[in-house]
Amino acid sequence: MATLPNMKHIERHHSQHAPAQLFDLICDVERYPGIVPWVVAARILRRNERTMWVEMTMGTRLLRKQFITVAELDRPRRVEINSYDPIFERFQQIWTLTPGSGGGTDVEYRVQVKCRSRLLQALLEASFAERARAMVKAYIRWARRQYGAPTQLVG
Repeated sequence: MATLPNMKHIERHHSQHAPAQLFDLICDVERYPGIVPWVVAARILRRNERTMWVEMTMGTRLLRKQFITVAELDRPRRVEINSYDPIFERFQQIWTLTPGSGGGTDVEYRVQVKCRSRLLQALLEASFAERARAMVKAYIRWARRQYGAPTQLVG
């Protein structure tokens, strides 16, 4: 029996907003529906300073899947999200937020997914890179709406 491919993608973008601002948006999961593509529902189950457990429902009108994620939080630098749900053989997202040399934030989003279901894997593969790109762009647009245009400090 052939093994299913392990989908991986790295997306890099720059935002004019501060790492802490972007970090806060990434952790504001209950506002994801309507902002982050393919998120139908999100609810924090438990949270402390370094870890957050979230019940997430992702999908479209035709297909929805609910699962739990665990996020390791290192404010304002990094968010690592994993799911140990039985539908996944591997599910990991890593957000790295680095102060940009000219201000703002260099954003790196790494995602790696391998589903146990051939059907679900095939559906995800169809537009995996585009979905990752759309996800990062959604956060950057959200930052603009939430915080407005960043102000430049004059020395």
